[in-house]
Amino acid sequence: MDDNRMVGIVMPEMGNLADLLTSHPFGDDAPLISTIDRTVTAGAARAGAAAVAAQLRAEGLEPDQAVVVQLPNGPEFILAMFGIRLAGGVFVPANVRQPQAELDHVLAATAPFAVIDTTGIRTEDPHPTRYAHDIAFVTWTSGTTGQPRPILQTHSGYLELLDRVLGPLRGKPTDSARPPSPNLVPVSLALNAGIYDVLFGLRAGAALVLMDRFSTAEFAVLVGRFSIRSTVLPPAAMVMLCDDPGVSALAPLRYVRSITAPLSPLSARRFSDKFGVIVLNSYGQAEVGEVIGWTAADAREHPEKVGAAGRPHPGVAIKVVDEEGSEAPAGEVGELLVRPPRMASGYADGESLDDRLDAEGHVRTGDYARIDHEGFVWIEGRVGDVINRGGNKVFPGQVEEVLLLSPGVREVAVVGLPDDRLGEVPVAYVVGDAPDDDLERLCREHLVAYKTPVAFLRVDALPRSEVGKVLRRALVGRSPGRTSPGENRPA
Repeated sequence: MDDNRMVGIVMPEMGNLADLLTSHPFGDDAPLISTIDRTVTAGAARAGAAAVAAQLRAEGLEPDQAVVVQLPNGPEFILAMFGIRLAGGVFVPANVRQPQAELDHVLAATAPFAVIDTTGIRTEDPHPTRYAHDIAFVTWTSGTTGQPRPILQTHSGYLELLDRVLGPLRGKPTDSARPPSPNLVPVSLALNAGIYDVLFGLRAGAALVLMDRFSTAEFAVLVGRFSIRSTVLPPAAMVMLCDDPGVSALAPLRYVRSITAPLSPLSARRFSDKFGVIVLNSYGQAEVGEVIGWTAADAREHPEKVGAAGRPHPGVAIKVVDEEGSEAPAGEVGELLVRPPRMASGYADGESLDDRLDAEGHVRTGDYARIDHEGFVWIEGRVGDVINRGGNKVFPGQVEEVLLLSPGVREVAVVGLPDDRLGEVPVAYVVGDAPDDDLERLCREHLVAYKTPVAFLRVDALPRSEVGKVLRRALVGRSPGRTSPGENRPA
């Protein structure tokens, strides 16, 4: 690959994300990064990142070349991430548990100068890509509809994103003598959500608490030990905590923000009822960042809106459009389009986001949503997931919400399967032991007839991506074929 190839669009610079560590308000002796069994001070973290930067320069890293980090969750991952930035490089995350084939995809897609793993630093591509100067790191699309794509994130764009979200969450001025609650990071640091949580915490001037892998018992211990008042959790983790009889309290936790995948109103209420915690949804995509969320005031004043994604962050324009592209009235479902102040620079293959923009610069999200009369946004599901049953639209999330009312259903996903007469029909893949007749009766009590699944297929677990999103295409691949009402349903 041509080593002079420039990838990404240069945006006005606001600073370097490395400043979030080097200029963090904690003194050198203050604990900055903790796990269940160790702590790294702010001074040691700054020195460790500087040492990584020096090693990379000694190996020959030039500015704007990429370095892949494939390390376990822990302080070393963060030191490598910031060391790359201090050296002027572009950080590329890779999950330490990825098989070689997936790592090969990461290397091919980003053409890095080197890889940092548990064995040290090894150089890779003899002609590494040189990225545009403001490119800070690479994140990846979720991969729910195909191979994950590498997204280019800029220093300036990500700093704007952090401040866009932090501002509304501050309900009142903070006491400068009282440091913010530590930021607990319960997901992989190789994920966009993990990187965001680290940078978010540092931008807020907080310490970081890391988990290697999520477990309910460890999460409860860390919340108590570090007096965590606010954190983030994927929906799957909330379900695990609700289902664990060994975890009955999470004091002093007050707020949980849902990340990585849609959170149903039922799951939000269930978690809130068990732990007395306010559960806040949000909405964003890797290319645009978080664009919709909750303010502290909204959380206090609108408890009846549980399950909504929130309202647009300052500076974010949104609209919902119908199939003709006209703006839909309040309360009507259509595709959600968003226009944030800044967004990702493009993709590492050189493609831009232009093909997703409308004439006004709004990004087509590919998600159905509605905006109620108070301006709260309710996400209804992916455009590609909606089932067209003889011309009638079936939103899988609506059906799943009803099926989860059954105590005999632990998890469920509804997908469309081909039907010769109607085109598609909804089928439910169920984790649990609820009888089919009970589930069908439940659906008919709460839904119009065409939304009731024609079959309930039992699975041991739902296939999920690394961020917890259900891989619906994998369920379709398991299907026994066309299914009609009244057929024998596999147990």
